[in-house]
Order: sequence, then structure tokens, then C-alpha cells
Amino acid sequence: MTKITELSQLDLNQTYSYADYLTWRLTETVELIKGKIMLMSPAPNVGHQRIERNLIIDIGTHLKNQRCQVFPAPFDVRLYDRKKSMLNNQDIYTVVQPDLCVVCNPELLDQQGCNGAPDWIIEILSKGNSKREMQIKFQLYQESGVQEYWLVYPEQEAIHQFVLDDGRYQLKNMYAEDDQAIPSLFPDLAIDLTELFEHPVAD
Repeated sequence: MTKITELSQLDLNQTYSYADYLTWRLTETVELIKGKIMLMSPAPNVGHQRIERNLIIDIGTHLKNQRCQVFPAPFDVRLYDRKKSMLNNQDIYTVVQPDLCVVCNPELLDQQGCNGAPDWIIEILSKGNSKREMQIKFQLYQESGVQEYWLVYPEQEAIHQFVLDDGRYQLKNMYAEDDQAIPSLFPDLAIDLTELFEHPVAD
């Protein structure tokens, strides 16, 4: 079997499974969306990484010694219709790497990442990936049963909070300026947007 080390060795029109994905040794980071290869955006900028770091600190501190755990990218999340039971790698055709995800069911975790829908996913938008997060992944996360989905807008310094209700996402809140963003899953956690979107003097 040919070792896959370059994207050019793959047929972008072909449908691949997670089992295929695990055999690749690519330098590029890719996701699988319903079997189709999707290139990830280039490495995030400093502002993106600073926001992600601040979220990890706030959420991780809150979840310390709790059942739920927060995981930053790169972290493989395998998704499929929430009506299906846990699938094997060869039967999974979607694997994504959210900026942050919170998993409360330890049975979904294995050595490869998360096999099934996390409880909460956060995506930090950038110019190169906003369509994917706002449209493609929005539908994926809704279909697979991710209970809460946050879209973070660094330039606008805002957050849109979506919560699953009867199988469809409803926009629950739009946070901006000096608001405190409160996840539905953890109502005693308040994330201060002023601190989240901090601007160090060096910027």
C-alpha cells in the first residue's frame, strides 16, 4: 500500500473515511467533511491564539475537578448523525478539528480524540475559514447533536451563541463590548469579553 505523504497523492473528488485519514502522513492539516477533504486555514495569527488561550484558561479553570473536559485543536472530533450509535473508523466520514470543544461524556474519548458529538464547540473565525464555520460546520454540528455552538468574531469582538432546541440551532445571545458571555451548559461560568479580547500594548 502506497504511503500517503503529500496531498497530491489523493483524489479530492473521492470519498474517504476516517480509517483512510488515519493512514495519511501529510504535512498539511486537513479535515474530512462527509468524506471530502477540506484543507485547514494557515496557522492562526497571534490574536486568534490569544483569544483561544484566554478561553482555555477561563473554561479549564471552571471545569477543574469536574466531569467535563476542554480540548484545544489539534484534536480529532469524529461526527455522524446523532441518531446513530458509535461507529467504527471505516464507517465515519467526517472528522473536524474545532478550535475548542468541551466533552462531558468520558465514554466518547479515546486515544484518537472524540468519537461522537462534544457538548460544546467554539470556533474562532478568521478570514480564511468563516464560511466553513458559519455554514458547513454549523450544519454538521447541528446534525450530529452538539448541544452548544459559539462563533467568536475577533474583529468585531463579539460572540454568537447557538443552542440546540428540538434538533435545530437557535440563536440565544449575541455578546459584544463589555458583556459577559454565559454558556447555557454552565450558567455559573461568565466569560468577560473585555478580558477575552484584550489588547496588549505590544499590539
